[in-house]
Amino acid sequence: MESLWRRLKYYGIGFGIGLVFVIFFFQNRGCSWLPSNRVKNSILDRLVVASDETLEILKKKNISQKDILTALNDGDVVFGESKKKGDVKVYVVEKDDQKFLFALPEESILSEVFIGGNANKRKVSKTGRGKILRFPMDDELMYLDTTKLMTCQKLDLGIKDSKQLLKIFKANGRVDFEQSNLKMKPKPIQYFTFKHMNKEIGMEVIWYKNKLNISSFDYPNSLNCGNTND
Repeated sequence: MESLWRRLKYYGIGFGIGLVFVIFFFQNRGCSWLPSNRVKNSILDRLVVASDETLEILKKKNISQKDILTALNDGDVVFGESKKKGDVKVYVVEKDDQKFLFALPEESILSEVFIGGNANKRKVSKTGRGKILRFPMDDELMYLDTTKLMTCQKLDLGIKDSKQLLKIFKANGRVDFEQSNLKMKPKPIQYFTFKHMNKEIGMEVIWYKNKLNISSFDYPNSLNCGNTND
């Protein structure tokens, strides 16, 4: 019995030292079960976006987009100032005395960032457009429907598959807040635009099973693909 207790004691000491290394040397990044890191992971699992209005504020305050991502990596989640309940949760992340607010609408792929302010009064943008600052690390992020309409449109646009579309979208994709409907039930609709083949192309997107599900594209002169039945 004495030998067993000695082993448990050594195990406890080793576990404690390991925990100290993880928390202090790796700045909590290895502890996905910590509340702050669970919040950060929820933010990073979505598209981190900033409205054009917020981008102007960033520019005036000399805050770079990299500063936002650094805050998500090394900053502290201020739970006492965050809005943790409701259809839109808003979390405050602080880094070097600068507070960033991240609004997460329920069932939406969007995580919209703001500079300062009151989390309980913060609302997601409803007008204008925004830039996508960060994408989830998933090469299979997009899912294209298999209908005849989508098949026709892919052929018309020269888009081979979802991986090619994701590459194009990462290069110049934008979120259109005005055409999005984040209150739609059962799933919010996010509207995005991107440029390809000298055309601005729109698409309604539903976030389902951690994928951007796209049923069709919206653009002029689509070779009558809009008349194609399923």
